[in-house]
Amino acid sequence: MSDRPVLGIDIGGSGIKGAPVKLDTGELASKRLRIETPKKSTPENVAKVVAEIVANFADQIGEGPIGVTIPAVVTHGVTRSAANIDKSWIDAPAEKIFEEALGRDIYLVNDADAAGAAEAHYGAAKDHPGLVLLTTLGTGIGSAIIYRGVLVPNSELGHLEIDGHDAETQAASSVKDKLGLSYEKYAKRLQRYYDVIEKLFSPDLIVVGGGVSKDAEKFLPLLKLKAEIVPAKLLNSAGIVGAAWLAVDRFQHQDLLVGSKP
Repeated sequence: MSDRPVLGIDIGGSGIKGAPVKLDTGELASKRLRIETPKKSTPENVAKVVAEIVANFADQIGEGPIGVTIPAVVTHGVTRSAANIDKSWIDAPAEKIFEEALGRDIYLVNDADAAGAAEAHYGAAKDHPGLVLLTTLGTGIGSAIIYRGVLVPNSELGHLEIDGHDAETQAASSVKDKLGLSYEKYAKRLQRYYDVIEKLFSPDLIVVGGGVSKDAEKFLPLLKLKAEIVPAKLLNSAGIVGAAWLAVDRFQHQDLLVGSKP
């Protein structure tokens, strides 16, 4: 891993946050910088904001790669969906757009996958030897699958159909807020969701992230599951930290593959 801090940037529907990350500890090397997401949040407009954040931390991060999260499925640098961002992201070569705008290596990753990687390397799932599922409860439900520390990307378990509904329309924390549910009533919705998750995946550990996880003691004890279920530890820093870690891991792995060729 890099000796210098690595920049992680977390793109959301309302704000874009970034900070350099110390990869030996997973701690932020500086206070986060947050800039409002442009109202017209196209890849090109968002890239301009990302460039501002990069410029702000340029002296600390050097010329290394940057990790960027996005609320979308990402395959080979192409965004295949768009959650709470402009629909122009769908099938956009977003990683290439960012690299051209910034003039440096970029690794673009789904936001929940980044959070999962962060929790696996620094947080609630650190050194776990089995199957871990992370879910982020927020506007929707994001998910990450981690097996023995390795990320299986783009799981999208918030979109499982349960009882005829897209799961996140029934169990995201935004639904709790919209309907004014108590934690006891919200826990019943989560129970149904995690029951299905357990039947499909039989995880050893479930990690719950998202803003609502700060109140985990109010609802996690109400859930009755076979797997251990715990709150995430990195909270609002998880996306930034995971993006930075994955960026360096990706480009170091590429270097090893190139170096191994005859």
